[in-house]
Amino acid sequence: MKPPAGREGGWRRRWAAAGPMAESNADWMGSLPAALHSYPLSNLAIPGSHDSFSYWVDEKSPVGPDQATAIKRLARISLVKKIMKKWSVTQNLTFKEQLEGGIRYFDLRVSSKPGEIGQEIYFIHGLFGIKVRDGLKEINTFLEQHPKEVVFLDFNHFYAMDDSHHFFLINRIRSAFESKLCSVECVEDVTLQYMWEKKHQVLIFYHYPLFREYAFLWPGNKMPAPWANTTNVHKLIQFLETTLEERSRYGTFHVSQAILTPRVKTIARHLIRGLKNTLVHRSPSV
Repeated sequence: MKPPAGREGGWRRRWAAAGPMAESNADWMGSLPAALHSYPLSNLAIPGSHDSFSYWVDEKSPVGPDQATAIKRLARISLVKKIMKKWSVTQNLTFKEQLEGGIRYFDLRVSSKPGEIGQEIYFIHGLFGIKVRDGLKEINTFLEQHPKEVVFLDFNHFYAMDDSHHFFLINRIRSAFESKLCSVECVEDVTLQYMWEKKHQVLIFYHYPLFREYAFLWPGNKMPAPWANTTNVHKLIQFLETTLEERSRYGTFHVSQAILTPRVKTIARHLIRGLKNTLVHRSPSV
């Protein structure tokens, strides 16, 4: 899992492979050669995960607002939610286990739970996952134990959330990480050495206009994530090579989504098998 140090690359997002990752990767950033401490983080290939929180989803909860009305109606049949779970889960490792395995970029999609009193925010991918505050706490605990590791939290999809929900979530983020949060800077200036000197460990990318009101929220356009949206391995590899070559050389980070995406007919043909058994083992290793 340790990334190729110094390689002109981007962000690697992948299914967390079955089985425990080697704990030796828990401190890989702090173990990099001294020459790379002053190298822009935007130019290092850093491993990440897709729908990072979806190692657990609650099939007893309502179907999420990220789903079409037709799916919500079908989900009244209990078997439908069991099938949805097979296609919603993209990870089998918790945040802690992913971090110990070397994952440093997290793809996060969040939602309020319609009909629930209060402003609690949950992770979501078809079905509701754990509370965001619990996930943030787990990440912060790891960072406390590994002070030279840096994480990138990309909040890129929001559902059933008005400004009050966003203020609630942003305050949760601030209280979870406090001084570990890195304020927006010139991307090329963000190096491991810079982060260590400032005692920062967390960059938050927030794809919603309220980012302008907080110094520690990086705009979503600083973390572009082009999406191949294909089930074809050859087309995916071609797309990754093209977008990596065309990525902005200055001013942004970059996500290389090395993932295959099921279409409706894919799910229909392999309904019971689920995402992992249908597409994951065909995905390219990056």
